[in-house]
Amino acid sequence: MNPKTASPVSPTHDPEGVRQTTSHPITIKETTTVEKPIAIAESATISPAPQKRAQTVAPELEAETIRYDPEAIAQHYGRRLLLVWRRCLAIVWPSTIFAFSLWWDRRLGKINQNQQKRAIQLKQLLTNLGPAYIKIGQALSSRPDLVPPVYLEELTHLQDQLPPFPNEVAYRFIEEELGAPPHQIYAELSPQPLAAASLGQVYKGKLKTGETVAVKVQRPDLQQKIALDLYIMRSLAKWAQKTFKNLRSDLVAILDEFGSRIFEEMDYIQEGKNAERFEQLYGQIPDIYIPRIYWEYTRRRVLTMEWIVGTKLTNLEAMQRQGIDASHLIDVGVQCSLRQLLEHGFFHADPHPGNLLASPDGKLVYLDFGMMSEVKRQQRYGLIEAVVHLVNRDFEGLGQDYIKLEFLAPGTDLTPIIPAFAAVFNDALSATVAEMNFKSITDQLSALMYEFPFRVPAYYALIIRSLVTLEGIAINIDPNFKVLSKAYPYVAKRLLTDPAPELRASLQDLLFKEGGFRWNRLENLIRNARNSSDFDLNKTLEQTVDFLYSERGAFIRKKLVNEIINGLDIFGRNTWENLTFTFRQKLGLVANEVPVIKETPKNLEHIQRIWVILQETPGFDPIEMISIFTKLLLRPETQQMGQQVIGGLTQRTLARLIRELLISDRSIAEPETEYREDTAPRLALPVPVENR
Repeated sequence: MNPKTASPVSPTHDPEGVRQTTSHPITIKETTTVEKPIAIAESATISPAPQKRAQTVAPELEAETIRYDPEAIAQHYGRRLLLVWRRCLAIVWPSTIFAFSLWWDRRLGKINQNQQKRAIQLKQLLTNLGPAYIKIGQALSSRPDLVPPVYLEELTHLQDQLPPFPNEVAYRFIEEELGAPPHQIYAELSPQPLAAASLGQVYKGKLKTGETVAVKVQRPDLQQKIALDLYIMRSLAKWAQKTFKNLRSDLVAILDEFGSRIFEEMDYIQEGKNAERFEQLYGQIPDIYIPRIYWEYTRRRVLTMEWIVGTKLTNLEAMQRQGIDASHLIDVGVQCSLRQLLEHGFFHADPHPGNLLASPDGKLVYLDFGMMSEVKRQQRYGLIEAVVHLVNRDFEGLGQDYIKLEFLAPGTDLTPIIPAFAAVFNDALSATVAEMNFKSITDQLSALMYEFPFRVPAYYALIIRSLVTLEGIAINIDPNFKVLSKAYPYVAKRLLTDPAPELRASLQDLLFKEGGFRWNRLENLIRNARNSSDFDLNKTLEQTVDFLYSERGAFIRKKLVNEIINGLDIFGRNTWENLTFTFRQKLGLVANEVPVIKETPKNLEHIQRIWVILQETPGFDPIEMISIFTKLLLRPETQQMGQQVIGGLTQRTLARLIRELLISDRSIAEPETEYREDTAPRLALPVPVENR
């Protein structure tokens, strides 16, 4: 059964006798003796809950939080080498035996015959090695494209079916944290934990006010085990970076980022605040639900939250029986992830199947907010710019993006890297965006990183972990699932609506090339953006108009003027050629001439197609369009653009008239304007060069 239930509940009150915890140094216990601190305790006041949840948090409630301190950990274990070597042996010996078993199976040709046995052994190995390694198994459990089905089935048990620790220990923690025995605090508490994960186990309970809750209690000696493993991994990372000179990724920084996140995950006060912040940012997305935190019954090692009745997204049969559309929930998850990574930057870094449930009413429920991370503003915009440059095949711009995203050091010579980008991505980009596979692109990029001076930023490792986990869950539901095909409508919407200068520059790069306007790209953007769940056509049009007539939109107005001049000039010349041809034909003067073929200017065709796309977009209102168009005509900038169009057409007409009638030398140039000269024969309809 899954912990927690998804219906809003009334606020609760502090039980009698609940005492506050006080701030003190967090310590490591090797047995029962208190050792010197290896992490720093900080006093943190719990911030008030969102208004819509109608919670009240006592302002005087303060709880200790812990912070990852690698130097303190190194100092602590640097004096305990025997303990470190004992742990290394405990890791290496069983891992070597398991690896030898796989090798021996391969030698004897019994890989398939022993697969079930080895899968159980791997699950048991990771379980015995502890929380850090269990998390590796959890990540693998959501990758059906990487892990054989038999292993996948066993590894899913690592999500919430680990061996529990004794009730006596859990009850003691509840009493120490909340100040009273469990039976005095909760009206009911299940006799055994209903789920046990890497860091804690969950009981089903009921408050004295009647609400059904999940009570999560932390495992004993957790900090000691994780700190020791992080110390060993960090020591190996430092050795590897010194030994292997071609290893450019900062493994130490990546491990420190992981350590910071997992230490936060050990602090249930921080997890509760993460859940509330997540609800504030993403709880308004349709079909997303975040359970409520009960602060009166929450401390660092005990978390009380709503009980959620739900089904794992990997349990397709159960969802089908309940009439839940699994594909829709995956779409919801992708859209939520895009907003996490590219809009607000606060993202769930551990979305394995045990943390994502389908509620009976068809909502996607997020659980376990211990491991969260942040993407900075410039990194968020850099990721969107990278997608634009990738789609645009602008590999020089992509190289600059990687510098901004901290994959390449400032001043890196991009000369040899740009052709390598082209070689890696051209095959992937020969397909449409909808056919592009996120994993294949990241795999090819990983190969490229070994050849050139790339380094993997610490924040990127968690982003990739989050995305590949989500993609793995999606592939389990739909083997043909493509993250990029689901992501591009959101990126298109952001490009069309976000007023940030970085994205306006990206929009300019996407739509303009060598002075020409690429109408097909605009069509594609609008067509994709309308598929975004929160795309508001009228709001987008208003924002577009505001930007168009702002100082920053001056470059687009200039380009539009030239496009209009080109279109009207071509249309006028077509009309004149057809009229004169018809007139000469009636007089019998064109017996040997080929008739002019009527053809609509290409940009007019694009405008007609864009109009059709807009008409098919949800929310299209002809009255609103007329209102916007009327307002445009009254703007002084529109009148100025009209004057520029008339002036440009007049100059072209006069120049052409002088060239045709007064000057025999046809090499004279027309006035310099940003349009492409037509080189078609005199009696053929001039056709502008297509924007590609």
